[in-house]
Amino acid sequence: MELKAKRGELVEVAKGNIPADLFIKGGTVINVYSGEFLKLNVAIYKDCIAYVGESETAIGEHTKVIDAAGKYLSPGFIEAHSHPWVVYNPISMTSKVLPLGTTTTVNDNLFFYLHMGAKGFKDMVKDLKSLPGNFLWLVRIVSQADYPGEREWYNHQEIHELLEMKEVVGTAEVTRWPLLYNGDPFLLETMDFVKKIGKFSDGHTSGCSYEKLNAIVASGVTACHEAITAKEALDRLRLGMWTTLRNSSLRPDLEEVIKMITDGSVSTSRILMTTDGPHPAFIEKEGFVDGLVRLAVELGVPVIDAIQMVTINAATYLRLEDYIGGIAPGRKADILLLPDLVSFRPDLVVAGGEIVAENGQLLASVPEIDWDKYIVREPFEFPKSVLENPELYQYPHPNGSEPIPVSFFKSNVITHRKDTMIDAVNGFADLSGHDGLLYAALISRKGEWVSRAILERFAVTLDGMASTYNTTTELLVVGRNQHAMAKAAKQVYEMGGGIVIVDGDEIILEIPLPLTGMMTTDSSFDKAVQYHDQLLQKLQERGFPFHDILYTLLFLTCDFLPGLRLVPYGLYDVKKDEILLRAEEFIPSQV
Repeated sequence: MELKAKRGELVEVAKGNIPADLFIKGGTVINVYSGEFLKLNVAIYKDCIAYVGESETAIGEHTKVIDAAGKYLSPGFIEAHSHPWVVYNPISMTSKVLPLGTTTTVNDNLFFYLHMGAKGFKDMVKDLKSLPGNFLWLVRIVSQADYPGEREWYNHQEIHELLEMKEVVGTAEVTRWPLLYNGDPFLLETMDFVKKIGKFSDGHTSGCSYEKLNAIVASGVTACHEAITAKEALDRLRLGMWTTLRNSSLRPDLEEVIKMITDGSVSTSRILMTTDGPHPAFIEKEGFVDGLVRLAVELGVPVIDAIQMVTINAATYLRLEDYIGGIAPGRKADILLLPDLVSFRPDLVVAGGEIVAENGQLLASVPEIDWDKYIVREPFEFPKSVLENPELYQYPHPNGSEPIPVSFFKSNVITHRKDTMIDAVNGFADLSGHDGLLYAALISRKGEWVSRAILERFAVTLDGMASTYNTTTELLVVGRNQHAMAKAAKQVYEMGGGIVIVDGDEIILEIPLPLTGMMTTDSSFDKAVQYHDQLLQKLQERGFPFHDILYTLLFLTCDFLPGLRLVPYGLYDVKKDEILLRAEEFIPSQV
């Protein structure tokens, strides 16, 4: 991490020979190193803290003095596991969460790399360096769903180059953890490389038993945020993993997993907390890392422990404790002025020695980014007319006497196989007599293949919807009416990515997501909230029974969660590791 202040300058400020640029006077410092609350002054020079103590000798003629009497000084909060692509983008997310006190985010590069490649991603990272706060990265070493050409895209040379970037602190979660369990050579070699260059490997071990977890830890995984019970969290801690307690829009698990602390006597020194990419409305209502601290304290965690989990613990995990995570000389000046130890909403946010937010309002400027210049993949590589063919969305069913494996939604993201008798008409499944069943097609943006499924308990009266917002970012089309599905698909094509809902012949919702098919390019976080709320409302009106539509769409096309999944290779039974209906290639006349 680069600092503007030189060590020699900080020494002289600490001795009182050079005046501070900013001096925070009379506040109570939350000392995350000693676990104490101390009434002390803090002197800041350029972007660093130079002095913490009772002296005021660093105040000079031009020093800006902030009276912090009656307030608490906390290190800036750290989100060590962020996904800056949940409709919002890196700029709009930072604009929202920085005023809430999160001065460091560590961000998953999944969809950026998928659509930008190594060079485009590097160029974007360079341009985003002017964002206020610390915007760091984790690099994916595999995608969230296997697809043709994945291993060529995620190759040794480019992955190694990205991991060596100073803005990259480690590898992102390997959601397909069975690859690690089965000793995938590329992944294990990459884990060794990461250790060699002094970085870490984030993990994702959803559903992994304690016995199998041993092998995952042995493979080199450093941390996991997927525990959903206190016992699972304790298992991870006992096996040496940094254990990240989650409270997100999809998985609001903190009330349960926090019991490993409140009902036990475990050390919290290797425990973190994360919001794990919540949808926009969740951040708007619950906050970001500030919300984690607030809820943890409400649930009985001592204030100092809660703050340590999102400051010094996170900094140590990131191997950046010499730079961030605490209020001490030589550290970067990321400081929050908290009015109390209840709300944890800062009155003032200092990031890199600059006052960047006050009373919830962003004061710092953010860069204007031309996102298009990084993209190397075309939005669609086939004629739009292809999408007019209703057979594209139909499920092949040549023998009506045999049941069809239907993907039944048990929850937002968990499905199971439900074999269902469905009539066949002209070689295709006829859903006209089955309320609640919908056709689903995943269409390659390159025009190479289409995978098909039938869904139940996704919605009831949905005529047509198309979305590039999913793990593959291919074109996902869902509905009960092929003509409405085609119209929605063509509109998403026109937008270059996004989500469209059609009733009959009427488009009732358009959400343009031109940035990788996942994100709005709008710098306003409010726009992301608006889009999310509109989408959830429209689908719930049409029978969607759950609370987090974005993660339902995201994970329908993954290949690591239980049930039937719609993936680039076809309709996939995860548990059996079996393709039930193979993807169909486009015939040449269509493309």
